[in-house]
Amino acid sequence: MLHYPKIPSSGLAPMEKCVAFEKYDGTNLHFDWDRDFGWHAYGTRRDAFNLLPEGVAAFDAAHPGLEECVAVFRATLADGVQHVFRTHERYQGWQSVRVFAEYLGPNSFAGMHKAGDVMELRLFDVEADGYGFVDPWTFVADFGHLSSARVVYRGKLTGKFVEDVRQGRYDVAEGVIAKGGTGGHDVWMCKIKTLAYLERLRRSFAERWEDYWE
Repeated sequence: MLHYPKIPSSGLAPMEKCVAFEKYDGTNLHFDWDRDFGWHAYGTRRDAFNLLPEGVAAFDAAHPGLEECVAVFRATLADGVQHVFRTHERYQGWQSVRVFAEYLGPNSFAGMHKAGDVMELRLFDVEADGYGFVDPWTFVADFGHLSSARVVYRGKLTGKFVEDVRQGRYDVAEGVIAKGGTGGHDVWMCKIKTLAYLERLRRSFAERWEDYWE
């Protein structure tokens, strides 16, 4: 099961107002919250484990190198995100929520991590069961004070903006994710990566570089 959708490139994205967030080069993780039970499950884009000791042990066995992610989540995001869910009026009718965060360190590259790095999590999306994704403006307003994805642009998605990202005119290593829409299933996303990141992929993976591109 795919817990987070594959984000398309900018070619088919609408030329509409958007918020562009820095795209971090790490591992996409999700953490599941229930109004009655709190944080109860987590996993990668393709799997899920319960947050009981046996589930954490199974996750660690399946994903070497990600063993610290639960501790980082509990230390940096869990309480702050839950506080928003419990205190903001707009979320009071939401029973089951899934949040997505990128797990990375200073030497993470193409989803691989270096042992001994100090790791962090950057929150980048919130999705409610039966509703869909929080729109990017609401996300920034409600969750931007936490360890979340950095906003690098607000405005209309244009060809010039896409080209500026490609050419490295924004201070991002991998690229950006642009998001728009009014919320729920109306939210759209697209990814734009830098040409410098493309060259790094080519040097590292040769003919397999497209597996890590857009």
